This record gives sequence, structure tokens and C-alpha cells, in this order.
Amino acid sequence: MRIGILTAGGDCPGLNAVIRSVVHRAVVGHGDEVIGFEDGFKGLLDGHFRPLDLNAVSGILARGGTILGSARLERDRLREAAENCEELARRYDIDALIPIGGEGTLTAARMLSDAGMPVVGVPKTIDNDISATDRTFGFDTAVGVATEAIDRLKTTAESHQRVMVVEVMGRHAGWIALESGMAGGAHGICLPERPFEVDDLVKMVEERFARGKKFAVICVAEGAHPAEGSMPYAKGAIDQYGHERFQGIGNRLAVELETRLGKEARPVILGHVQRGGTPTAYDRVLATRFGWHAVEAVHRGDFGRMTALRGTDIAMVPLADAVTQLKRVPVARMDEAESVF
Repeated sequence: MRIGILTAGGDCPGLNAVIRSVVHRAVVGHGDEVIGFEDGFKGLLDGHFRPLDLNAVSGILARGGTILGSARLERDRLREAAENCEELARRYDIDALIPIGGEGTLTAARMLSDAGMPVVGVPKTIDNDISATDRTFGFDTAVGVATEAIDRLKTTAESHQRVMVVEVMGRHAGWIALESGMAGGAHGICLPERPFEVDDLVKMVEERFARGKKFAVICVAEGAHPAEGSMPYAKGAIDQYGHERFQGIGNRLAVELETRLGKEARPVILGHVQRGGTPTAYDRVLATRFGWHAVEAVHRGDFGRMTALRGTDIAMVPLADAVTQLKRVPVARMDEAESVF
């Protein structure tokens, strides 16, 4: 068989581990040929691809990013790909396509699958917000990076009697903020799933200072927002890819807290550092397993589906299950965190 593979959307630790696993399983296990489309669906549409053999993926297991490159694509061009999917498959003589990506990529994969292209998806996102899988690779690495940052910021906050507002990624789901905030012992955690009251944060900090704890660390997801009337904060515009442009909740909240508390408050925006660097052992293993099972699904003809972690097993689930709704932090998990922090 001849298998095409691409990585699309935001980069994520573990992407190279999937690519390596697909090539090893396909070439060694089945005698297949693998080609990699460069810069996601742009490469598929524009004819930019290269062969991937064992030498091409040697030494990439521990590398962050993706050797194939990644790019977001306008929805009109995605529809173009779906409308011409049969011609694209003939042009590259591929028997299957394995796209690796998050909710947007898997939506595009479903469009291609519905239009007739043989597709097996692999989910990735540091946000862990794909509902059809218990976990996505990249999330463990991002949580580790954010947790280390909180650990480090605690010491400088305590030394200078500051309030530190740590903004982590998480547009519509607050999994990174929840788990890194819990692991790092943040004194406040703000998630997109539940609007926060600034007065509650002010009260928490004042009570800590009254007890002699003259610092505080608040972990806030980029998509978190204050309760209506809690503080001025406007929603951002929608970009060309359908994503909301956030207004910088970390910066805005730090200013608000400093004004209300009369104490120094500093924002720390972790940003893309959470996406970069070496993936953790957990993410390397999960990504490798996803790649292996994707190739096996191709050989079974199990198309229109994607790999998913269910408990400790890898299952194949319909692509439609991945994009119906985002996996957001449930109330029970928020209640757990509130009871401890």
C-alpha cells in the first residue's frame, strides 16, 4: 500500500513520534510505502510531499514539533480538498491518508472521509479537549511545563510578596490550567468552563496575607473569563480560521488585582513554550501506539475512524465522535479542585 500522512493545526510534542511509528509499522510490518505531505493540508492541495523511509524518521522520537511542518488552512480551501479528494488520491496514488491533528484537523478529515477519501485520523492537542479519547498526546508535556513554571514562580512570588497570574493555554477547555494548577499548588484556578468572580480572588489573596502568607499564584486558562459585571473584559473578534482572538486575560486580571489589592501583581504568559520541546515519556508512548494502530486500521480498511485511548487500550472510533463536541472539564473535577485549593 501507499500511505500519505500529514500534520495540521498547532504543533504538539509527540507528533514526530506518531510519524516515526507510522513509517516503522507500515514499512517494516507491511512493506508499505509512506509519503509525508508538508505543511498539513496545504501540502496535499499544492503537491508538496516527500517520501518517508526509515532513514527519514531516524532520531526523531524525542524531537518536539513536526518534521513535516504544520499550517492552518482556510475553510474554503478545506472544502476544495473535500470536493477534489478522489482526484487527489489518484494524483498521489495513495491508498489511505492519515491526518494527525486536533478538532479542526479531524473535522477536515471527516469532510474528506465523507467525500470518499480513505482516512484514518490520529488525534493530537495539548488541550486534551477531544471528547472521543480519554487522553491526547502533548497534554502531559504541556501540563509538565506549566507545573514547573508554577513551581518556579512560587519562589519568586514569595521573595517579593507578589501575586503572580500565570496564563496557560486552553481556549475552551481548561484541562491544562486544572491539572497544572493542582499539581503546582496554585492558590486560584480559573477555567473557561466556569466564569470567575474577581471578588473571590481578591478575598482569597487578602486572607492569605492576613495569615502571614504574603504571596499568591493564580493559574488562569487563556479562555477563562470573569463573571458578568465582575470586571471589564470584552470578547475578541473571530479570525479567518473561526477561532476567537482572546484579549489577554492574564494581563487584564493582574492589573485588576493590583488595583483592588494595592499589592504588586505580575502576569506571566507561558504561551507557545507549552507546545515546544521534548515530549514526555508518556506522550512518546501514547503517540507511538496511536501511529501503530492507525496503520493497522488502514490495512483492515477501517476508514472514517480515528485512534482513541479508552482506559489503557487503543480503540478505533468514528471521526464524527471526535468533532461533535469538545471535552470540557466537568463540574465534578472543578469541585475536587475547589475542595483542595
